[in-house]
Amino acid sequence: MSYFLFLILIIIVSVLLILVIMVQNPKGGGLSSSFGGGGTQNLGGVQNTTNFLDKSTWALAIALFVLILLSNFAIPRSDVDLRSETEDIINNREVLDTPETLDTDKVIDSSN
Repeated sequence: MSYFLFLILIIIVSVLLILVIMVQNPKGGGLSSSFGGGGTQNLGGVQNTTNFLDKSTWALAIALFVLILLSNFAIPRSDVDLRSETEDIINNREVLDTPETLDTDKVIDSSN
């Protein structure tokens, strides 16, 4: 149950991270320039919008990393030890008796 909760949170954070990265424009022409193009009158200006987008990108990236690490502990695991089952199969198999010497003349003659 908790694994699916982590999975949903990882998907939500991933989509938000994609949206925040897509909004940014390294040349200054993205969302930050449309909000603060005339100076510092809208939403604190270009610099504050850029800082917000930078901080939100880092915060979402760190949150995604932490969620992925924590989800590892929530993965449902079976209680069966696969190595011991494999060892039991190998140890309990029937060994076929094979002749120590093979008469190749009989094998060649029977193939003709």
